[in-house]
Amino acid sequence: MAKSKSNLEVGRRKFLSRVAVAGAASAIPAVSQATTPVVKPATALPPSAAQMTAEFGAPSDQLAEATPKVVGQACHASDFMVDVLKTLNIDHVFSNPGSSFLGLHESIVNYGGNTKPDFITAMHEESAAAMANGYYKAAGKPAATLAHSTVGLQHAAMGIYNAWCDRVPMINMLGNTLDLTKRAGGNDWRHSAQDPVGMVRDFIKWDDQPTTLQGFAESMVHGYKIAMTPPMEPIAIVVDSELQEEVHADRSTLVIPKYTPSVPPAGEAGAVKETARLLVQAERPVIIVDRMARSENGMKLMIELAELLTCPVLDLNSRQNLPNMHFLNQNGQRGPLISNADVVLGIEVTDFWGQVNQFARGETLGRRRVKADAKLITIGVADVYMKSNYQDFQRYAPVDISISGDGEATLPALIEAVKSALSNERKSALAMRADGFRKKHADAYEASRQAAALGWDSSPVSTSRLCMDLWQVIKDEDWALVSVGASAAFFSNWPHRLWNIDRHYRFLGFGAGGGVGYGLPAAVGAAMANKALGRFSVNIQCDGDFMYANGALWTAAHHRVPLLTVMHNNRAYGQETMLIQGVANRRERGIENSKIGTEIDNPPINYAKLAEGMGVWSAGPILDPADLAPALKRAVAVVKKGLPALVDVVTQTR
Repeated sequence: MAKSKSNLEVGRRKFLSRVAVAGAASAIPAVSQATTPVVKPATALPPSAAQMTAEFGAPSDQLAEATPKVVGQACHASDFMVDVLKTLNIDHVFSNPGSSFLGLHESIVNYGGNTKPDFITAMHEESAAAMANGYYKAAGKPAATLAHSTVGLQHAAMGIYNAWCDRVPMINMLGNTLDLTKRAGGNDWRHSAQDPVGMVRDFIKWDDQPTTLQGFAESMVHGYKIAMTPPMEPIAIVVDSELQEEVHADRSTLVIPKYTPSVPPAGEAGAVKETARLLVQAERPVIIVDRMARSENGMKLMIELAELLTCPVLDLNSRQNLPNMHFLNQNGQRGPLISNADVVLGIEVTDFWGQVNQFARGETLGRRRVKADAKLITIGVADVYMKSNYQDFQRYAPVDISISGDGEATLPALIEAVKSALSNERKSALAMRADGFRKKHADAYEASRQAAALGWDSSPVSTSRLCMDLWQVIKDEDWALVSVGASAAFFSNWPHRLWNIDRHYRFLGFGAGGGVGYGLPAAVGAAMANKALGRFSVNIQCDGDFMYANGALWTAAHHRVPLLTVMHNNRAYGQETMLIQGVANRRERGIENSKIGTEIDNPPINYAKLAEGMGVWSAGPILDPADLAPALKRAVAVVKKGLPALVDVVTQTR
């Protein structure tokens, strides 16, 4: 029996080698350095029973007792796994190659034709996860990642945590060798585990480790459904290395379950009706909205609700929920609006407590921002699914009405309830608020415009000059600001203050977990989605964040991803510099030493040369603001040809 099994293994390797050679032969025509060759399979069909017998030899009687006879069409197990991914319409698998998923890797590029999904080469597993994060937020559907066993998952963990905090569905696949007798040497042992997902289980929604092909199909479809049901979160499937490389005797015995998406849960009708009544009766209502609009329809619904009530909206910008130039977008009036409100409605707000209370380090209870008699209402799915170890759910907020339901799914019912509660007289009364909010919005815009002009010609370049020169060259494109590092506050929120962000996809938010290294790879993933959608992708890239994951530039060049990256190169971890200065000031020690450990200088990093070395068109470093606009115009022309470009701008801190 052992001899026959050995012959089967040798035959299988010969067969795979023959397929790989045939596939390589089809890729002989030369391609440019930045072009990814598409390797087509020798045949899209699994081998017939006769072919299998010819390759492997007829099984002995002894082997036949333990192994089913070949009936119908046999298939490689990892080929079937690719079929499962195709039925889920997964476009990309972001991955750094690893030995624990060789079978699946080979099947993607050969059997699957390296299309839907294709294999996107990342330079780091954390970057792969960030790319999948950005891809979902632009495309509205999940991508997949592959990580090499224990060590690969440890690298990917920060990117997965960012996605967890960002409520992003992500299909993480993880290679592992569960059977200890199949581990070939020390590395296989160090890179295998009984429960590899244990290290990230606290910040994923669901995981499984199927031991059969049919189990893989059901787990993958089930996991996809769980990930895509609000609250959306990453899931993980462990794919055993030996299972991937098996030959399944009869493909017809395997079934891929039908995927039927869940209808997002909407809020309970009675609570929604009472919320509508309170909003209609309120004299000073405020709506706070955060991670709500996942589609264009979400933004349209938010506009309709706000206009029905002539109600100011505070958009916290984890997603773009309301156009920033809409007169009811009153972000600049946050303090006065909340402190004077008689009704505050929070929609998918992670930290509602922090919005209605003030808090400083050293305090315990904080100070309530809102009036004592103000009605507080929340709509969201945070309470539907929560874990205890990682505390991204924030502080408990006592409210008057708590509605468990997906924000976007609940808005249609809330809008209809508001319409029913609105009399013509009340509608006219509410409309009288509009002129006041229009004036406040116009005043805030003019104040920002005046502030942007300060230091316009200074060197290093002001962040307002960087953002407004950039706006001038992209405003006529169907543009999308796909990433801003950890926070738009790092460059004083200039796009939200002065650009016209009129579509939900114009701004995709930031790294919700605060993990440094999110910005560039997330931008690459989002730009891949936008390439198919015909959108022009822009990334304002912080320098410290860039150095965590600059290998993502090579991925953009290799896979020809059209992405404009503009460096916010202040040569420091600016946030940390200011925080250290604050502590030093409180202790009356001066700020002379505050840059020790926080500056990125001496020597300064030349990001333009770094980009050029990875095959990306680049310009800079730019110190003279007069040189900025011409460089940006050249970069836009490069991106419109379908290639990545980077402009290195030496900037002020914020």
